[in-house]
Amino acid sequence: MAKLALEEADVRPRRAGGRVLATLVAAAAVLSASALGRADEAMEARIAALTPELEAYIEKGMAAFDDPGLAIGIVSGDKLVYAKGFGARSKGGEPVGTDTVFQIGSTTKAFLATTMAIAADRDKLAWDARVVDLDDEFAMEDPWVTREFRVFDLLAQRSGMPPYANDTMGLLGADRATLVHALRYVEPVSSFRSTFAYTNVTHMLAARIVAKQLGVADWDTVVRTEIFEPLRMTSTSLTAEAIEAMPNHAEGHRWAPTGTVQVPFTEIFPYDFSAAGAINSNIDDLSRWMRLHLANGTFEGKRIVSAENLAVTKMPRVAINDKLTYAMGWVVQITPAGRYVWHNGGTMAFGSYIGAAPEHDVGVIVLTNETNVGFPDAIGEWTLDRLLDNPKVDHVAARLEAAKANFAAGKKFAEMPPVRQPPTVLEPLVGTYETPGFGEASVSVDAGSLVVKLELTGAKLKLDDRGGQAFNVGLVPEGQFAAIAEGNGPGPVGIIQFETDAKGGIGGFRFMAGDNGQIYKFTRK
Repeated sequence: MAKLALEEADVRPRRAGGRVLATLVAAAAVLSASALGRADEAMEARIAALTPELEAYIEKGMAAFDDPGLAIGIVSGDKLVYAKGFGARSKGGEPVGTDTVFQIGSTTKAFLATTMAIAADRDKLAWDARVVDLDDEFAMEDPWVTREFRVFDLLAQRSGMPPYANDTMGLLGADRATLVHALRYVEPVSSFRSTFAYTNVTHMLAARIVAKQLGVADWDTVVRTEIFEPLRMTSTSLTAEAIEAMPNHAEGHRWAPTGTVQVPFTEIFPYDFSAAGAINSNIDDLSRWMRLHLANGTFEGKRIVSAENLAVTKMPRVAINDKLTYAMGWVVQITPAGRYVWHNGGTMAFGSYIGAAPEHDVGVIVLTNETNVGFPDAIGEWTLDRLLDNPKVDHVAARLEAAKANFAAGKKFAEMPPVRQPPTVLEPLVGTYETPGFGEASVSVDAGSLVVKLELTGAKLKLDDRGGQAFNVGLVPEGQFAAIAEGNGPGPVGIIQFETDAKGGIGGFRFMAGDNGQIYKFTRK
């Protein structure tokens, strides 16, 4: 961008020709500012021209996804050019506005990356510092990876662990310290730094390190003082209690092809996941966040974070496919019109997309009160594509088709008939088991079904017999886990397979959580 080029240029006067050179530099700056002004005006005109088609596309997409409410903002240069709310905060509820607060999920990760850049600016954190030197609780299964794991690896999604490693532990109530400690027990599925695999727990550790290095109690304090307050993001918060206390907040809805269903808030997810996804915000506040990034770290003339360290967070670290790479809290996408730098967010019942085309000085924010199965991403990408004359693609239709296919695959798994073997005899399976990380689990029979209780958190898992000592696993909707169970919808959260030992007895069981390939191995006590 022209502004960045001028900031980085060496414009010191040169001896006898110094005055002439300084005058030329000043004139160039005026011309450059004028060119930028014309570019912003041209983009604003494009946005205005696109608005009728955009609004029709949003309304059509909301009907297709049965999305109750959506808010969108488009920022050009240093200005929120277009902002509007659609639909309702809940079905039959009050209308959505640009000040309606939503959960923004994993778009929180870019806030974490920016606080790391701020810490780097103050020489409190080095990008290439070894994590184990900053937090002696950190360990991976491979000692070499433990020694080599650097600060820039924490957010780079290339740890070698399975996707969403230990997320199931978090959803079942394990606290942040336990989740970080249990990283040492996660078996890798690829070599370190070779493969994209999305994780959340490493971000909890990164947040802990940033707070420690900046000398404050927690990351929530860091992001409030370093970003929310300077940007005047007065409606932005980090807890379930805070969003529920806002007079104008959206209610979340779980998506299914048959329609959306309202889901209650829970502190466990996303809030217990900290900087991996805990922020609540709205279009008005997030437009200021977008302005900060389009201005390479400045807001209303004040430097919040250096352009250099902010750029580090957007440097590609690992390939996702031939057009997408992951950086640190951002995805970098190659398009015919240039880069998109974006991230989406998905909680149990909200979805978000925050993306920009930096070379064109324009960004889009989309917030929905529905599980993110692709709808906010579709609207965000479609908007950037149309503003930049990229090929026309019906992203809503493509994402809806993919969402239905994924749902059908999950339903097929949930309804998979039992293995053609005699029903499992339950009594021999009753007992106490343990595994590193999760700790003890007690197995009992209740009303003719096996129930596994995780002693660490009190979560209960109901087992549905598939035969052959294999069981579908469902979360019992009790207490703090009621909203998690409802938010995940019907169907199992994994499979448990009991195993016979060398003496013919039950030696333990394997709990395959979800479909990420991670297996927790419990042994009988």
